Amino acid sequence: MKEIVILSGKGGTGKTSLTAAFAALAHDFVLCDADVDAADLHLLTAPEIKQRTDFKGGSIASINPDKCVSCGRCLELCRFGAVSDDFIIDQIACEGCGVCVDLCPEQAIDFPVQTCGQWFISSTRFGPMVHARLGIAEENSGKLVSLVRKKAAEIAQRNNLDLILTDGPPGVGCPVIASIGGAAVIVLITEPTVSGLHDLKRLVKLAEHFRVPVLLMVNKFDLNLGQTAIIEEYATARDIIILGRVPFAPDFTRAMIQGQNILEYAPGSELVSLLQDAWARVNKFITTQTKELELR
Repeated sequence: MKEIVILSGKGGTGKTSLTAAFAALAHDFVLCDADVDAADLHLLTAPEIKQRTDFKGGSIASINPDKCVSCGRCLELCRFGAVSDDFIIDQIACEGCGVCVDLCPEQAIDFPVQTCGQWFISSTRFGPMVHARLGIAEENSGKLVSLVRKKAAEIAQRNNLDLILTDGPPGVGCPVIASIGGAAVIVLITEPTVSGLHDLKRLVKLAEHFRVPVLLMVNKFDLNLGQTAIIEEYATARDIIILGRVPFAPDFTRAMIQGQNILEYAPGSELVSLLQDAWARVNKFITTQTKELELR
């Protein structure tokens, strides 16, 4: 079983559009939307939810007035200003650190686990899909990312599917770290800007730390050919395979509006040919990597 994770340095670079396009080209696979903080792959796949489960992660403190003696210890300890003078905890300000819970002399503070969101197992026109929705301002997204990846792997194993295609979160934070462990390859998608190159370097460094190989796709390359050349020079110097260049194309937005991927919206177009070539290179890389591992 191999997992391809599509990542980007920030939101809006075309990560989900690329994932949906690859989904139209892949066979015998499970889709996984690991961008749980701002999931949107479902907008292009129209999933039919088969299983819905609450996600519980993290706790919020709550003072039990029947036990509280107003000693002020929690007010003294809280570094987030979450405890009021009349010993009521602000549920928004509370960071869930648990210090007040552990050190309350009367054990008057409850610390229930919170329901932070939901995760889903669905069917799509491409195959099974695991995705999630994190509640507004909720935390533990890294834990939820790990959960949806685990469920996707279980479905793949149960149905003898040899590929997981994961739409990962943007950036380099905890959710991204949770999305790349054990992946076969990371496909990075970037834009030809100074910030795009900066984010790319950070992601490459992260991937190297976890020893996950990287492939690169440059989106909207024709908006700044000079910056595209700089990005490609960096990739070449790091022996990163460049899957291809995708031009700026309003058809991607038009496809989104129709709830379609670009292959469905513009079949036979130059864009489709570019993405087909990129997908062929991804498969060639995975096949080569698998053979090398078998020879070791």
